[in-house]
Amino acid sequence: MSIAPYIKIIGRGKDGARSLGVPEARDLFEQVLDAKVSDLEIGAFCLAMRIKGESLEELEGFVQVARARCLDLSTAAIAAAKGIVVLPSYNGARKLPNLTALLAIHLARQGVGVLVHGASVDPSRVTTAQVLEACQLPVVHNAHELAQAWQAGRPAFMDIADLCPPLAKLLAVRWTVGLRNPGHTVAKLIDPFAATSGHGVRSIRVVNHTHPEYAHALTTYLQHTQANAMLMRGTEGEPVADARRQPKCEVFIQGQRDAELSLTPQEGVLTALPELPTSHSAEETARYIAAVIKGQRPLPPAIEAQAQALIQALARVPSACPS
Repeated sequence: MSIAPYIKIIGRGKDGARSLGVPEARDLFEQVLDAKVSDLEIGAFCLAMRIKGESLEELEGFVQVARARCLDLSTAAIAAAKGIVVLPSYNGARKLPNLTALLAIHLARQGVGVLVHGASVDPSRVTTAQVLEACQLPVVHNAHELAQAWQAGRPAFMDIADLCPPLAKLLAVRWTVGLRNPGHTVAKLIDPFAATSGHGVRSIRVVNHTHPEYAHALTTYLQHTQANAMLMRGTEGEPVADARRQPKCEVFIQGQRDAELSLTPQEGVLTALPELPTSHSAEETARYIAAVIKGQRPLPPAIEAQAQALIQALARVPSACPS
């Protein structure tokens, strides 16, 4: 098989390229994820899409294909009676402490099932997996281990290599070509429980973007797919509110923006800064998180607001709805 006909369509540069429809996008991404094409073709696909950008139809098709290849975690949902929050974590900390783990722990302490999925290691950043490991919290590899973590009131981390091995291989192309590819956008949109929402499972994902221009495209995608999600500009690309300043967080229930639960950004000059770790290392971040959980340091208001919005949103998610 070959994806050359598709590359001819998407690879004509920013102005000359055309977008694929959903069926074509599905066929293309199936061949890529199932390794039915050469490494050269995969590299050409990654670079062409990097220049062109993903259309709504392409995103829809890509996510459908990736989700169909995800590990089945539906049996773990019974251990999350208050619903599930999915935190895709694919950027890590470069300068600021990575507090995705703090959000995950705080949500879990409220009785919510929390799944963080992402890459365990990034040679240039501190990953959420490393912070969670420093906090002595579990890495899970299957639905049984996930259910055990939730039954113990803990959040859990699953490596994308366990959740969706073909997608993990596409993400790893970054280390060869030096650029991110559509797999990174797809990974941030994956909620492995969305397909089981019609069976009494309530889930919501946090979708974050690093560049403002992605906000419109992702809003359109979440509306079109009737998603349950919180859309926000991430903190260094992580799905957690910036502890220094409340960011804009838009909540979507079945694709409809919920104005009451959405959070407005904090404007103006900051008059005070929260107490944060002086280093973004996993060990110091974990010590800071432990101090917050023990009540020795205050929980940053922006993260508290994000957590409460997610919990309230879960209560509004119908247990039998498309997402």
